[in-house]
Amino acid sequence: MAALLCARKALVSWAQCGRRCLSQLAELPEMHQMLRQTCRDFAERELAPIAAQLDREHRFPAQQVRELGALGLLAVETPEALGGAGLDYLAYAIAVEEISRGCASTGVILSVNNSLYLGPILKFGSEEQKQQWVTPFTTGEQVGCFALSEPGNGSDAGAAATVARRDGEEWVLNGTKAWITNCWDASAAVVFATTDRSLRHKGISAFLVPMPHPGVSLGKKEDKLGIRASSTANLILEDVRLPPQSMLGQPGMGFKIAMQTLDSGRIGIAAQALGIGQAALDCAADYAQKRSAFGAPIAKLQAIQFKLADMSLALESARLLTWRAAMLRDSRKPYSKEAAMAKLAASEAATFISHQAIQVLGGMGYVTDMPAERHYRDARITEIYEGTSEIQRLVIANLLLKEYQG
Repeated sequence: MAALLCARKALVSWAQCGRRCLSQLAELPEMHQMLRQTCRDFAERELAPIAAQLDREHRFPAQQVRELGALGLLAVETPEALGGAGLDYLAYAIAVEEISRGCASTGVILSVNNSLYLGPILKFGSEEQKQQWVTPFTTGEQVGCFALSEPGNGSDAGAAATVARRDGEEWVLNGTKAWITNCWDASAAVVFATTDRSLRHKGISAFLVPMPHPGVSLGKKEDKLGIRASSTANLILEDVRLPPQSMLGQPGMGFKIAMQTLDSGRIGIAAQALGIGQAALDCAADYAQKRSAFGAPIAKLQAIQFKLADMSLALESARLLTWRAAMLRDSRKPYSKEAAMAKLAASEAATFISHQAIQVLGGMGYVTDMPAERHYRDARITEIYEGTSEIQRLVIANLLLKEYQG
């Protein structure tokens, strides 16, 4: 906690000097370096040694999440007055990467609570909603989740079959949300439902739903390829009654809230992918220097050196894109295209790097005695959730063409 307190002071000093473009930075500002080291130390000490066990047991790391909360990392950008760390989005991206380097599942738990749950409430919530739905979720004792996807709509976020109707003063919600990260361990959800079907995507609204709550139930935990220590399941809503103050923002603002939240969330997933990619590269480089063949470490072989060089190039390129997107967001400049680029580049880099790491390790990369196979499994989802790689390419292309149109 002391490190974060010092970090806040450094952040204020840095901000007073004016925001600088990433290209002008010889290195990260002091605050971000301090935060990076704090997160790295925690990940190496508390997460990396148990990551394989958490994955094997599909176990939510409750104790470690509480410790992350005590460090302020469950609410990095949340103002101090609401219980958060009061840092910027670049700090958040750095934190997610370093935590994911130790355990990718813990990284996504961190990301969902910060960007998908707290993010929209901080931006669109009333002061009363912030007190009720933000402050209790900053310590790690409780986490939130984000319920947008549905079994039948996939990437079509504007086709919400879940409905909310008025019954007197109350809203009544019915429907099923799918692929909800954290839901088995969450104490609240941001839920999107159609309040006026005739308006299509402009008739979607957002609601704050406590968990447990009458009418709210959960489907089975999905048995996933990777990211197994974070829960994923359907969120089922059957005549869920909510008071009028449970609506987040105004009626019909749900689609806007969802899209803006996903822009920010993509930076978090990019950061998670960076952490997975870095862990895979670390594993491959370490093994290449210890494993000997033909009388020398395989790191001396040009074939292995080329693989490591390509892995490092992909990782560093994606990291710069991610930091740029975060800094644009901190500067309150448009960043939707850059967030999509960061998410696309980092997720595909993580998949590529983890694949190459297994090639470097050979047979040892295929067994659970080494973490390479876990990194490979964990990386794959980063190309799917919070917008597939195909969706990211559509977003990038559409925004790029608008720039050319003036």
